[in-house]
Amino acid sequence: MIKKLCLLVSAFLFILVGCESKEVVQEEPPVQNIEEPKEEIVEESETIGIPAPLTGVGYEEVKNDRPIAVIINNDIKARPQSGLHKADIVYEVLAEGDITRLIAIYQSEMPEVVGPVRSARDYFIDLANGYQSLFVFHGWSPAAKERIEAGAIDGINGLFYDGSLFKRASFRKAPHNSYITYDNIKKGADQLHFNIEKEITPLSFTGSDSVTGEETAQVKIDYSSRQATHVEYIFNTEKQHYVRYSGGEKTTDLETLEDIVAHNIFIVEASHAVIDDKGRRDIDLSSGGKAVLVQAGVRNEVEWKAVEGRIIPFTNDQPISFVPGKTWINIVPSLGAVHFE
Repeated sequence: MIKKLCLLVSAFLFILVGCESKEVVQEEPPVQNIEEPKEEIVEESETIGIPAPLTGVGYEEVKNDRPIAVIINNDIKARPQSGLHKADIVYEVLAEGDITRLIAIYQSEMPEVVGPVRSARDYFIDLANGYQSLFVFHGWSPAAKERIEAGAIDGINGLFYDGSLFKRASFRKAPHNSYITYDNIKKGADQLHFNIEKEITPLSFTGSDSVTGEETAQVKIDYSSRQATHVEYIFNTEKQHYVRYSGGEKTTDLETLEDIVAHNIFIVEASHAVIDDKGRRDIDLSSGGKAVLVQAGVRNEVEWKAVEGRIIPFTNDQPISFVPGKTWINIVPSLGAVHFE
């Protein structure tokens, strides 16, 4: 009897242990099905997105906004400017004397307000046309006037819309105080029957981890001996971009105080010639030549070529990709005015 009782107790314990083990097995799947992997996948897909054609940065949807090229004043009396932080590409080019003007090209993001807006030169038209841009400017040189009136580019001229589409800021004096909003750019395009949607051929981009070259923490460009014309870019290792300085002061947005940064700095040597007694220039933007490409904390000596109006880096006759982000293209008479550290 005792023997039978022992056998029954043993059997009961065996069954109980078996039940407990089954309960443990049943509890394991919920622990394995945690939500963390799903969250990581969602974040990754949002980060990748659809690359914008002129920055390579991912967005949730494709934008077919036509690029807008605005001539921005870079005189010391015009700094800090408005809207540069939104530009995909900025060309810095000499006008008269030793003062540069900026051609800010917007596509992935549009500025709420941009300026001060300045007058056009004929070679600015060529740079804007490389991206089939709507051209926004305030005044023009004789050569630019002739080309624009002949239909070389779709343009909105502040000379004809001063006080309507273009507004004068009270805190600055003319000609350093003309501004325009993106809403007024759209309004002007509608009035002039210009298309503001266009499919854009994208630039080529590559990951920054694939870029090699000579380590470069600082770039300095002296457009003249005057401090006001000196440009510097200083590398931020943590954020992997270069912060721009002009005349010894950090370049920031007037309204937001946001730093103006570049992920690609493309410095191009082109032939410059003074062509009249006003000091106006002719700049050869078609023949190609020597250049330096700075990106991801390193630099490489390259060449530049004009490809359908765009200034593109090349090496061994092959185009070089930019890294995703914002690009500043500094056009200089000589690379001898450029220094690296």
